[in-house]
Amino acid sequence: MIVAGVDEVGRGPLAGPVVTAAVVLPDDYDLPGLTDSKKLSAKRREILAIAIKEQALAWSMGEASVEEIDRLNILHATMLAMQRAVAGLSVSVDKVLVDGNRAPDFGIPAEPIVGGDGIEPSISAASIIAKVARDQLMSAYAISFPNYGFEQNSGYPTKQHRDALKQFGVTPIHRRSFAPVKKMLEID
Repeated sequence: MIVAGVDEVGRGPLAGPVVTAAVVLPDDYDLPGLTDSKKLSAKRREILAIAIKEQALAWSMGEASVEEIDRLNILHATMLAMQRAVAGLSVSVDKVLVDGNRAPDFGIPAEPIVGGDGIEPSISAASIIAKVARDQLMSAYAISFPNYGFEQNSGYPTKQHRDALKQFGVTPIHRRSFAPVKKMLEID
């Protein structure tokens, strides 16, 4: 049975897309320290992400844009991004394991696992490559929007980010449906 693990990164930020990954690991993978991406340093995540991509039978990324998040809401946008990640896999899978308490319809059996990113290796691998990809994306956005600290906060509502929103306003990559951003738009 070929199983893919799926996880998302970026449900809570005020800016940027939600990013997902799907990973199919071989039985003989060798990834010491593989665990939930949140338990790893940035450097360790980057090293593991490279190793995961080298060893995986298949891996794929999915994304839902800021516009899709605002139109669909964050939950439905996340489910869409997960479907895109699984659809992008180069191998057919028999089952999908999803971190969390719900899974979208992939057209094949799927099992949501609360805390799955810490206990299911394929979900851990997906969490790592999704986190590395989204962090790199937000660092790239920091070049275009240097006042918000995206290279450090990845769009999460830190004090620095909220203060920058007040001082410099809303950028095109901000989620307009999220309360702090919506409030700033109402003030302007």
